[in-house]
Amino acid sequence: MTADRTTDYALVRRGLMARFADSARRAAKSDIAHSFFRSKVTVLAALVTAVIMLSALFAPWIAPHNPFDPATLDLLNSELPGFWSTEGDPQFLLGTDDQGRDVLSTILYGSRISLSVGFASVIFAAVLGISLGLLSGYLGGTVDAVIMRIAEVQLTFPAILIALLIDGVFRGLLGGAKHDELAFYVLVLSIGLSFWVQYARTVRGSTLVEKNKEYVQAARVIGIPPLLIMIRHVLPNVMGPVLVIATINLALAVILEATLSFLGVGVPTTQPSLGTLIRIGNDFLFSGLWWITIFPGAMLAILVLAVNLLGDWLRDALNPKLR
Repeated sequence: MTADRTTDYALVRRGLMARFADSARRAAKSDIAHSFFRSKVTVLAALVTAVIMLSALFAPWIAPHNPFDPATLDLLNSELPGFWSTEGDPQFLLGTDDQGRDVLSTILYGSRISLSVGFASVIFAAVLGISLGLLSGYLGGTVDAVIMRIAEVQLTFPAILIALLIDGVFRGLLGGAKHDELAFYVLVLSIGLSFWVQYARTVRGSTLVEKNKEYVQAARVIGIPPLLIMIRHVLPNVMGPVLVIATINLALAVILEATLSFLGVGVPTTQPSLGTLIRIGNDFLFSGLWWITIFPGAMLAILVLAVNLLGDWLRDALNPKLR
């Protein structure tokens, strides 16, 4: 009996591996893969993005120091230059800040926080926007009118003002200490509520087209509930533009988080993001300690540029008129 089970497991494993290999071969021969590997800029942007994200993800293991552990900090190591200067310390490759923290380690940990806020806010905005867009486009009538009027009102304000308003409301409701404890979630909520409109308007437009097609009408005739029709049939056919928006919005969310942190309304200084590091280093920029702010700023610029390039490629690759 045991031998039969082992044989069955082996056959199942081989079947799954064969399917995976077949799917991989199909993906490699697809138009999107061809478009990706044909563009050297896109490949380079993907590699840079992957390196930054993996470095941020594994920061606790690859960072030379833990910059947020007070027990490991030494003020005697503060304001040291990096590898370019003979006055630097080899253990601090990019120098140290005013508190003796290793700049390279703070960048890795700061990127982790910035990307976490960016991904979480994009997911939140996408879920909210897609849900409201589906309801607005499929149901129409009063529901459509209310959702679209709210979206139009929000579009009259810049995203940063909406984020500042939401953050200010929570700061007033929670108080300073409690707000700092929940700063990550407040940031995600603030940025997410600033970006949902794009998803809602895009999904609504696509839903208006899809709901009049024959496969949706057939689903209605056989009695499938509207909610299942929206999820099973309409949603998969409107996800192409959403993926493009999500990719570009990731870069915008990271920039917005950095801006809010630079203004002092982001994550607390005990666990700073890239924006907080730039704000801290800005105070020492004209005193000759340029590396404290330049290197975090360069990391932010490289990350945003790479993600934007991927978003531009994805937009063109998913556009059937450009194939």
